[in-house]
Amino acid sequence: MARRSTNTPDEERAKSRKLGSLGALWPFLMPYRWLMLAAMVALIATASVSLTLPLAVRRVVDNFNNEDVLLLDQYFGAALGLVALLAVGTAARYALVTRLGERVVADIRKAVFDKVIGLSPAFYEKIMTGEVLSRITTDTTVIQSVIGSSISIALRNVLLFSGGLILMLFTSPKLTGLALLIVPIVIVPILTLGRRLRVLSRENQDWIAASSGNASEALMSVQTVQAYTHEALSREAFSDVTEKSYDAARRRVRTRAAMTMFVIFLVFTGIVGVLWIGARDVRAEVMSAGSLVQFVVLSVMVAGAVGALSEVFGELQRAAGATERLIELLQAEDSVKDPAQPLPVPLPVRGEIAFDNVHFAYPTRPEVSALEGVDLTIAPGETVALVGPSGAGKTTIIQLIQRFYDPASGEIRLDGVALDQMARHEFRKSIALVPQDPVIFAASAVDNIRFGRPDASREEVEAAARAAAAHEFITALPDGYDSWLGERGVMLSGGQKQRIAIARAILRDSPVLLLDEATSALDAESERAVQSAVDTLSQGRTTIIVAHRLATVKKADRIIVMEHGRIVATGTHDALVAEGGLYARLARLQFTEGLAAE
Repeated sequence: MARRSTNTPDEERAKSRKLGSLGALWPFLMPYRWLMLAAMVALIATASVSLTLPLAVRRVVDNFNNEDVLLLDQYFGAALGLVALLAVGTAARYALVTRLGERVVADIRKAVFDKVIGLSPAFYEKIMTGEVLSRITTDTTVIQSVIGSSISIALRNVLLFSGGLILMLFTSPKLTGLALLIVPIVIVPILTLGRRLRVLSRENQDWIAASSGNASEALMSVQTVQAYTHEALSREAFSDVTEKSYDAARRRVRTRAAMTMFVIFLVFTGIVGVLWIGARDVRAEVMSAGSLVQFVVLSVMVAGAVGALSEVFGELQRAAGATERLIELLQAEDSVKDPAQPLPVPLPVRGEIAFDNVHFAYPTRPEVSALEGVDLTIAPGETVALVGPSGAGKTTIIQLIQRFYDPASGEIRLDGVALDQMARHEFRKSIALVPQDPVIFAASAVDNIRFGRPDASREEVEAAARAAAAHEFITALPDGYDSWLGERGVMLSGGQKQRIAIARAILRDSPVLLLDEATSALDAESERAVQSAVDTLSQGRTTIIVAHRLATVKKADRIIVMEHGRIVATGTHDALVAEGGLYARLARLQFTEGLAAE
């Protein structure tokens, strides 16, 4: 049931090779450079205060036996002052970097959504919407954690490491040199296990996205799942994908834990050895007890910084993988693009549509032709019906008119201008669509109808609903036009959803009207009412009707009969029936069955 992107998991994971991919976040950080600067100042201040504390401890220890009690009190007072500064600076750093993380992630989510909402349907043939949603939510949450916490922690520990190392060198060059001998040994597990961690982080994020896509598909089709008693298999499929995600996460956590264990063990083992030598130097009076304590505190800070950096390194690896996945969406190449310098849409739009030797196959089925050499010209204001068996290419023509796809060859024109020479957003303003599977949003009835024209008045909305035979059932809802219709219109029947969609198209009042099986879910009475509204609406505008039920297209100015992606006959209902052939056979089957049923 779950479907993933066309790239294999191994191909996807192979892209996460280095932390350099985090550089792609820089354009999102740049607008907030003053916020970053303020956070950096707070970070440097807190790190400096932290490095100053060991110096104060040394003074206190070396003056324990000093008879001047006032001096000792001053040292303790200074230490408390440093602690207060550390508390204030840490709070400021947390507030600033957390705000930065929230702001940047909000911008990334908006940028990704802005990109994917405009991608053509061809893009969504290769990736599940659930996976896209996972990237917008789960992956951005990982990035938020890194920007709002991990990077700050990493920079702070880099400063503590470097500053502490310098102070250690001034305190005791001998002990510092011995401590540094352990560094090459510590770096080995970081580099070795870090590479493994990058791969596992990417794999974990991939399976999380697959899990989200699986759940989204099942829940959006829950009635079908339950109707076919597919719950157990759906649970099993989701469980399988989720367990694979868990296994990847478990391997990632185990690798990260091993890396942290090795680093901390090696670092503190080295510190213990160095302190043993330092203790002997104190006994030999080569250095003071205060200096040794200062060195101990500094070495613990440096070791803690190294340990923290090894943990943060794992978080940065996850963020690198998440960033790559988001950047893939931001840099996704759409097969349907607007021209660099689009031609203006001819105004006013008359509605002439022309297909000139159009050949087309869907991207996921390139070996199967959906249209083969279609030549068709529809005059302004003409009502044309497309009929034929399933798979004949009728809906494909509707999709190509909206330029959801581009033909492999040939040209499609609106009022003499090729569609691929105009901006899609502009010429689509002249088109109203009623799809076979009407889309109802989780909003009120009035908002669903107004989706066709957001600036329409309440009176215009109600007039459109009356014309679509929807007013009566809408007013019968608990809150009338303000009633919430539920996700995907779960509160409505199939026929009611279709009437809402028709009202939406009527309200849009565009010169080109596309009806793809617009009355297929209506009962006989509603169909007559809607058909009357469609007949009125089609006057003076170009109307293209896709229908299997021939009774709905008998009044069309012209009927186009399609089979296997080709136009096989053209004419009026009476002429096509008299001509014989495919249309006559379909008419005989439908009308004979209809009479028999009556």
